[in-house]
Amino acid sequence: MDTIEEFRIDIPQAELDDLRDRLARTRWPDQVPGAGWDYGIALDDVRELAAYWGTGYNWRVQERRLNGFGQFTTEIDGQTVHFLHVRSAEPAALPLIMTHGWPGSVVEFMEVIGPLTDPGSYGGDPRDAFHIVIPSIPGFGFSGPTRERGWNVTRVALAWDELMRRLGYPRYGAQGGDWGSAISRELGVAIPEHIIGVHLNMLAPVGHEPPDLDARDRSRIERLRRFRGTGTGYSAIQSTRPQTVSYGLTDSPAGQLAWIAEKFGEWTDGGLTAVDRDQMLTNITVYWLTRTAGSSARLYYEAAAARAGSRPAPAVSAAPTGVAVFPEEIAAPVRRLAEQSNNIVHWSEFDRGGHFAAMEEPDLLIGDVRLFFRALR
Repeated sequence: MDTIEEFRIDIPQAELDDLRDRLARTRWPDQVPGAGWDYGIALDDVRELAAYWGTGYNWRVQERRLNGFGQFTTEIDGQTVHFLHVRSAEPAALPLIMTHGWPGSVVEFMEVIGPLTDPGSYGGDPRDAFHIVIPSIPGFGFSGPTRERGWNVTRVALAWDELMRRLGYPRYGAQGGDWGSAISRELGVAIPEHIIGVHLNMLAPVGHEPPDLDARDRSRIERLRRFRGTGTGYSAIQSTRPQTVSYGLTDSPAGQLAWIAEKFGEWTDGGLTAVDRDQMLTNITVYWLTRTAGSSARLYYEAAAARAGSRPAPAVSAAPTGVAVFPEEIAAPVRRLAEQSNNIVHWSEFDRGGHFAAMEEPDLLIGDVRLFFRALR
């Protein structure tokens, strides 16, 4: 059944009161004096964020803003899929599906929707307009927990293609970072005939390393190696024990806050001040209110299971691909490696920004998405 239903966020006040009560009763851990972030996100930073979350942050303001975008749900492959759908008034607008990652949500894209759908009102060219579709990955946010095994990257990509078909978009572009990068790229691998182009703001430097890479590219590969050695504890846990970690994150808002805020502190260009605090807390609040800490972690488990025994190298994507490189990305792309398995037709290097590009540097991302797809319309 292809039914699409309107959706509106309306969190019961009792849920918000419970959140504040739990925050006020947090049992805090100790910390080694002077350790800072050496052992993980610093205690003082989490306490400060928790205090603001409980007494200064206003969910209702953010809820109203989210409800200002068209929101819908549909069922695909037995799973509820929540999505934003904002159509442009421009008759030649290009359909574009944008996908978040972990620990993100549809909240990531709040600042880019207006300029992409209505560029003329934001100083842009109306010919660059898009119809924007932003789904919540199954297991994340208002798509709710997944109901069965097997929701890996390929399955999500196939669900996205079905969603775009239902919306009347037989050919469309795709954009994303983090898991959104993998899902968007998979659309170009699995369904290239439906994809106009794929724009990525994350593409890990994997592939055969030529011996004559320059110093910058070698430093990017080395940074990825360091990250894998010291910064992927969260991934190891979520890939192997997502159920176990979910108990603490679902029961303790301070735990959920620390688990996600750490990534905004480490993966951005500027730490915790690199993104708007209310937008970051709105993103975290979505995880809390929807109880999707565990089900979002399952995507790591399913991806690991899908990779087991599969091809060692990335599948080749023939879809026209554009890459936006933000310098503080956890795994900044290397073009010569990317070209081994992607049809790279556009490559931009920026001097600022990190992993959460749509939140950190929305203007740069908007400009690059416009530029890439301008040549493909």
